[in-house]
Amino acid sequence: MYTLSHMERQTDSKQILKLAAYQGLISARDVEAAGLHTQALTRLVREGQLERVARGRYRLPDPDYELTEHHGLVLASAAAPSGVICLLSALQFHVIGTQLPRQVWMALDRGVRKPAIEYPPLRIVRFSGEALAAGVEEHTLEGQTVRVYNVAKTLADCFKYRNKIGLDVALEALNDAWRDRRFQMNEVERYARICRVRNVMRPYLEAIVA
Repeated sequence: MYTLSHMERQTDSKQILKLAAYQGLISARDVEAAGLHTQALTRLVREGQLERVARGRYRLPDPDYELTEHHGLVLASAAAPSGVICLLSALQFHVIGTQLPRQVWMALDRGVRKPAIEYPPLRIVRFSGEALAAGVEEHTLEGQTVRVYNVAKTLADCFKYRNKIGLDVALEALNDAWRDRRFQMNEVERYARICRVRNVMRPYLEAIVA
C-alpha cells in the first residue's frame, strides 16, 4: 500500500490550505482536481487547520465565521457551481410567499450530473438554453458564490413548473411580489416568453394590474 512521505504530506497540506483560502469552501473533488492527495484533509481537520462543515466540504476555521440562514444554499452551490437556485428555494431567498422548502431546489443543465451529497437534500430541475442562462444573479454568502434566479425569472419558472409546485404557490408568489413592487411588468413578460408561458401568465398579469 502506498503511503505519503513526510515531504509529500507537508506539500499537499500547504497547497490544500492555499486552495481553501482562495475558494472559501472546498471539497475532496477540488483537492483531487488540483492533483493533491485527499488523505491530507483528514489530517488537517484533526490538527484544527481545516473545519469540516458537511460531508466532503471543508473550510478554514474562523472564530468570527457565522452560518447564515442560507447555509443550505451555500453547500448546494459549492457542490454544483454551475447550478442555479430556483423555484421554491429562490422564492424563499427573495422572501416571497410562504414556502419553506425542505429541499434545495436547483436548476442544472441536462448534461450535468446531480451532485452526490447527503446534505442538503437537493431537488434538481433540468433547464436548458436561455431558460437556464437568463435572469441569474450572483450573491456572495459565507464566502461562496451562490447563483439565484432573480424575482421576475423565478415567477415565470413557477408558472412553467406549476404542476410540480402547485398553481396556488405560483399565484401567491405573483401577487406578493407585485404588491411589494419586486418586479417590472416588462421583466416578467420577457421571462414568460423565454419560459414559454406567456399565454398561461397573461390573464393573471392582467388581473393584478386591473
